[in-house]
Amino acid sequence: MQNLIKTIKHVMVEDRSLPFSVYSSVKEQHLLNVPIVKPLFIAVLDGDKVLGKAGEIVCHAGDFIFLSDNPAINMRNIPKKNEYFALLIEFDNEDFVGISIENSADGEKNHRMGEGFSVGDVSQELEKCLQQFVEWSLYSPKAMWPLRKKEILQLLCHMGHPEILTMVASHKLGQKISAMLSEQPSADVSMPTLCQHLGMSESTLRRKLSAEGTTVQTIKDQVKLGLGLHLLQTTKHSIVFIAAQCGYQSQSRFTSRFKGRFGLTPSELRKTKLTDQGENLTELRL
Repeated sequence: MQNLIKTIKHVMVEDRSLPFSVYSSVKEQHLLNVPIVKPLFIAVLDGDKVLGKAGEIVCHAGDFIFLSDNPAINMRNIPKKNEYFALLIEFDNEDFVGISIENSADGEKNHRMGEGFSVGDVSQELEKCLQQFVEWSLYSPKAMWPLRKKEILQLLCHMGHPEILTMVASHKLGQKISAMLSEQPSADVSMPTLCQHLGMSESTLRRKLSAEGTTVQTIKDQVKLGLGLHLLQTTKHSIVFIAAQCGYQSQSRFTSRFKGRFGLTPSELRKTKLTDQGENLTELRL
């Protein structure tokens, strides 16, 4: 795993868009109500990841978990000797088209069917595939990303995890709205604008969302705060800049909503990523 971690860190030095993300910390992160909208593959390469209100799912270094369609899941990212370090790859519906499971392995695997997630080991084959995926991302155009993502999905099926194919995002109205709002997370999209785009009345929109157990405001909060969490985990932008990117006019408002959602403030989360709380503070203000 250390070779893969080294490769990822080397690639991330490049200032360019990448088909994966990395979450890392040197102190434990305890996050509440983390939204999962698209199918998400997480390979834990160092430390432990614990999920669920009662810690029902535990992933150690060398394990992966595949998640999908969960509006609020609790997570703990726990560093060990060095740090917590995880590779994240998000998938779109199109990535699943044409995936075959005819030759999937027959051996007993560590996965759970029908529960919205699948867990297993990062085998040597999967580690090599991820290594190639990361290295290839340096020179591959964005239009080719789905091809290599399909390879990862196909390999997971071959390893005995065909249940991941059931995790394609459903056609819920809430997910459609979430995708729309994600295109411009800083914009305050009005209800009439949403209704016009969806071709339905406000009463119909509210009724359908109520049947799904959600509201427009809940979806807006998930999109904006989910983006804020992602930017805090993956960039060194200042908190005031991230707040603006998420559509909040003030850092204090963003901080209040962030803590209400995830159980800690943006500053507290940032401190989990620093070996010395005074380290890089000047950089974080940029």
